[in-house]
Amino acid sequence: MLPSRLNFKLEAVATGSRARAATFRTLHNEVKTPLFMPVGTQATVKAQTFDTLLESGSQILLANTYHLLLRPGPEVFRRFGDIHRFTGWEKSFLTDSGGFQIFSLPHARSMGEDGAEFRSYVDGQKLLLSPEVSIGTQRAIGSDIMMVLDQCIPSTADKATARAALGITQRWAVRSLAARGDSPQSLFAIVQGALYPDLRQESADGLTQLPFDGFAIGGLAVGEEKHQREDMCEVAAAMLPVDRPRYLMGVGTPLDLLEAVHRGVDMFDCIIPNKVAQFGTAFTSRGILQLRRSVYKFSEEKIDPACGCPVCRKYSRGYLHHLTKTQEPLGWTLLGQHNIWFYHQLMREIRQSILEDRFLALYHAKRQFLQVEDMDHPAVPPKVGKERRPRTLGDYEVHVAEEGFASIRQISSGEIMHSHTPPMVEAKALYVDQSGLAERLRLPADADPAEAAPLVIWDLGLGAAANAMAAIQCYEAEAAQGPVRPLRVISFESDLDSLRLAMTHKHRFEYLRHSGPDALLARGAWKSRQFAGLEWELHVGDFWTKAAEASARPDLVFFDFFSHKTDVACWKPAAFAELRRLLGDGRPVELFTYSAATAVRVALLNAGFHVAIGTGTGVKKETIVALTPGYATPCRYDLLGKAWLERWRRSSAKFPEDLPEAERAALEARIEGHPQFA
Repeated sequence: MLPSRLNFKLEAVATGSRARAATFRTLHNEVKTPLFMPVGTQATVKAQTFDTLLESGSQILLANTYHLLLRPGPEVFRRFGDIHRFTGWEKSFLTDSGGFQIFSLPHARSMGEDGAEFRSYVDGQKLLLSPEVSIGTQRAIGSDIMMVLDQCIPSTADKATARAALGITQRWAVRSLAARGDSPQSLFAIVQGALYPDLRQESADGLTQLPFDGFAIGGLAVGEEKHQREDMCEVAAAMLPVDRPRYLMGVGTPLDLLEAVHRGVDMFDCIIPNKVAQFGTAFTSRGILQLRRSVYKFSEEKIDPACGCPVCRKYSRGYLHHLTKTQEPLGWTLLGQHNIWFYHQLMREIRQSILEDRFLALYHAKRQFLQVEDMDHPAVPPKVGKERRPRTLGDYEVHVAEEGFASIRQISSGEIMHSHTPPMVEAKALYVDQSGLAERLRLPADADPAEAAPLVIWDLGLGAAANAMAAIQCYEAEAAQGPVRPLRVISFESDLDSLRLAMTHKHRFEYLRHSGPDALLARGAWKSRQFAGLEWELHVGDFWTKAAEASARPDLVFFDFFSHKTDVACWKPAAFAELRRLLGDGRPVELFTYSAATAVRVALLNAGFHVAIGTGTGVKKETIVALTPGYATPCRYDLLGKAWLERWRRSSAKFPEDLPEAERAALEARIEGHPQFA
């Protein structure tokens, strides 16, 4: 084990997650992780005092070498002694190396092996920022944690560019380490490699052989999609030593921090909490408040009744609205103080949940509101043509029920997915709870999940992914409690516009705030890195021709096509006969659907399924469960019996619509002779 100046101690890792709680000691204080570091670029956090930062719980502030090199200059820090004596801040400073600032000035600098040559924005002087100059400046500043100089590039850069920048970064890291000399300050290396896992691995392999005190994940939040950032964060964090702090640079929103902690990151910095305060935005336990909105003009409420910060104890939303509208600096100061407090409180809650091994429950609870707009006063959507997020895409539109929940409506047919019940409520009741999915997934405490056969779900009619996500959430909750068998969800959909539309309205479809749907749309497949046995694949096109491409036959089928009036062919006897053939006789399969129609029950019986009464949902008192032969006895479902058969015999609608007269006698004979009624 290589020596470290920080005496890093890992205290706990959450079950079912890579979330970590640890402590380490800098030159000035003990630091508890996970933690957020407010950004004080010019040795000050804009509009904040050091007293308010200390009161909010700040442990480390971030300052920037590039800006402090230009003004006030290293000689000032040497004269004062260091940045702590210069500012009066009694806890730790971390200094960024200046690499990102050089990256953000592409037309005012030139890059080379020696470093980055640029002109000072203060006096126009031509300067070279090399690893030696960067570390020398950081030594003069006297920060507790220094960063190596790296070459930052867009995360979406091509592989040749990423490899070249990686090479420079690795060589500069070695030079930075040498320049540190005998300084007691800690030094972090920066893992680069853009969005290429093999380059990230190459970077990590080289850097972790050197005696750095911690490791940062750089080159993210510079152009990539959210799901790409989360995936690469997880990949990179897993490559880093367990006995060193892991720092994700420049990220992000409260939800970003929560997701990154889940993936094994310890430290964060970002300008967001203080920057958005300048424009009247506050993060709260009731969602994100935009205090410039006129709805707060007369509000006597505090920003967040659940918050204990000095701003929430004293000031009303009405007053903060006034300060925001008049652009008074005090508004920025107060909202910035609240937002920084909110970030620190989130980190404290996350840390405590890890220590008490209940992080995964907190993770699922927090991610439901952290990026939702004001729950108490939701904004009214702008008029058609002015809304930032279009409410239609292709043949679909967002439908908001009188009860307030959102679902997707097909414009051409008028049919609404989950019309009477919130999507996830219906999906959980009809498919997850009714199938006993949680029970099916659980394994004995001493079982090895790697040896268990996967449970396979066919999700027919992906729609806006509520059914699939209900199953995935069930798996994640169970995996956090103990060993579970692998789960493979295989979705089929002919038109992805419904999901794409819902994805642009995640504030209404909160269950889509998950890495799975983003990856599924981008790549057609998703594999959880937190839970090794959880996979999701997508087949786009007509199910009846795409079914053969599925990677496995199912144990459970979620039959959720549009109704027989809209998707006529999927509900005909021939369709269920073909489905029965596809399922085969290798193992029993259970099918669940929202329909309660007699014609559907008849078509299923005719195809050789056994049919039971399913749980009611929405306005329907019953739904349908169908089973292939070989199901466990006694059956866990209430099979249709002779009483139903008698009613069917008397029915005036005994047969599916459009069934030719010549086929009715044969179908009737199959129903009468079905083993279920023997």
